[in-house]
Amino acid sequence: MARALRALAATAFAATLIGLSPAAHAADDDFTISHVQPAGDDVRILLSVPEDADVPLDSLAVTIDGQAAEASAESAGESVEKIRRTTILTIDTSNSMAKQGRFDAAKQAAVAFLDSAPADVYVGIVTFDADVETALEPTLDRTAAKAVVDGLELAKATRLNDGVIAAAELAGDEGQRNLLVLSDGRDTSKTAESDVTEAIGDSGVIVDVVALDQSGPDLKPLQTLADAGNGAVIEADPASLTAAFDDEAASLSRQIMVTAAIPSGVTATETTIAVSSRGLQDSAHVVIRDASTPAPQVSSDSDGSSGPTVSRTVMLLGVGALAIGLLIFLGSLFWSVGAPKPAATAEQRIAAYTAGTSPATGSAGPNPQLTMDQAKAAAANVLHHNRGLEQRISSRLVAAGSSLKPAEWLLIHAGIVVGAGLVGALLGGGDILFILLFLVVGALVPWLWLGRRRKKRINAFNEGLADTLQLIAGSLSAGMSLAQSLDTVVQEGRDPISGEFRQALVQSRLGMPLVDALDEIAVRTESTDFAWVVMAIRIQRQVGGNLAELLTTVSATIRERAYLRRQVQTLSAEGRLSGWILGLLPVGIGIYLLLTRRDYIRPLYTEALGLVMLLAAAVMLAFGAFVISRLVKVEV
Repeated sequence: MARALRALAATAFAATLIGLSPAAHAADDDFTISHVQPAGDDVRILLSVPEDADVPLDSLAVTIDGQAAEASAESAGESVEKIRRTTILTIDTSNSMAKQGRFDAAKQAAVAFLDSAPADVYVGIVTFDADVETALEPTLDRTAAKAVVDGLELAKATRLNDGVIAAAELAGDEGQRNLLVLSDGRDTSKTAESDVTEAIGDSGVIVDVVALDQSGPDLKPLQTLADAGNGAVIEADPASLTAAFDDEAASLSRQIMVTAAIPSGVTATETTIAVSSRGLQDSAHVVIRDASTPAPQVSSDSDGSSGPTVSRTVMLLGVGALAIGLLIFLGSLFWSVGAPKPAATAEQRIAAYTAGTSPATGSAGPNPQLTMDQAKAAAANVLHHNRGLEQRISSRLVAAGSSLKPAEWLLIHAGIVVGAGLVGALLGGGDILFILLFLVVGALVPWLWLGRRRKKRINAFNEGLADTLQLIAGSLSAGMSLAQSLDTVVQEGRDPISGEFRQALVQSRLGMPLVDALDEIAVRTESTDFAWVVMAIRIQRQVGGNLAELLTTVSATIRERAYLRRQVQTLSAEGRLSGWILGLLPVGIGIYLLLTRRDYIRPLYTEALGLVMLLAAAVMLAFGAFVISRLVKVEV
């Protein structure tokens, strides 16, 4: 299905012609819509008829978008308004073709095809061995084509995949294009099978493969080529090769060109066309109008009128306006959270007791300042029912040194997620994958940013801890008390150390024991070093001793540990960088392909095997990241 859609898209956007590659080969005993070509208010349908089928031209019935269409039919080779038909003979000229008279049989079969094919069919020739050569551009000159066939020579190697890619390019992009591939061996080039199937799908050609003296596993790569081109594999030996080529030429001779008028009620650019006659039928979703042909206007008063529609541009502008409005809302929320709150006037304090009565009029009315407060209250109510989440958010905010409350953070975070989803809808044109991707990014980035701020603040606290302890020890040696020494740190230190010690002093003045207040600092900053300092102070207070000398010793120990930690980080930097690259590279490439080459990786998330492969890749990637993290992590 993915290959059929890719072929349809490539044909629909062709510069010179919009047509159709068939969705699939119909059964041998049924019609096959081989090509559809818009022609103003009409559409021309090239119909392949099965062998031995009796199809009177006046018996064909055509429906377009479920509506019966007036149609006329004639033999494709005799029609006045023709659809160009092109066949590229793609012939294996490797040395293996010399065995058992295969090459002579191939030449005879090609000449038989040239003799039997309708005169209006353009024929080109591509050969492949160690080199790929365009032996003949598509032409109606059968004499020149036979001369080229007669002059073919053999060489080593079999560049089958490259030959098919060259033939697909040679076929062009106009009308019905067929590749008739003849090969007796596997591909020996370095061209990936996915490259040739993608080239076939993008070009929209029909590929029939004649497998000469091959069977079993040898047919698998040829079947892949035929499946990519919605064709078939024909097994043959040298004796039956001419008959196989004659059958291909005969199928072209049996084709019928049907010209159908598009019903006036059909306004779509692409829709479903169905052709039937005497029990034979086929249907396909096709393009029936090119970009230069305007669709007919349908009166809104008619019974078949549809409701009002919104253009894609208007939809994108609307989504963009929503995104801008949300950004303005988030900006105002940040401003209201960070802006200093003015002191309430006497009138405002009185109004608080009069249920919002306006002092000017004495009547009750809504207070516009309550809008943001109501949003915060709603977020606080959500957190009230999930104490664990509120505690995690609060601890992260405190560790990051943020003045936001958990309810305010939740409100901002939710706004960023919604805004990211709107941006994804705007950039992806409403594609659900874009929306989901941006929603995930919007959910993760704020939390990761908060974690980075928290880690940066904790590192800054630990880096300045040794100097801070030295300052406290000096103050104690000068005769100050521990509280006075801490106040010196608050006055002369820098954030985050000064801020944390300021909070500890405030807690001690409100009645909390000073050692317990210092212990709270160790909890907030998650600092093992400072937890040891508090333990030392607690022990000194119980057993006595010189606190200044003790803090000096602890400071020296912390300096040595910090030096050793930096040395370990330097030695393990290469391993940590390799871990990040190896962990993020597959994810980054996957996102890039999802945004730029979605058809290429679509089977990964649309097919069962692809989902299993994704799950296995995620498990192996996670296991590898875990192993690397354990190897480069050294506890100091």
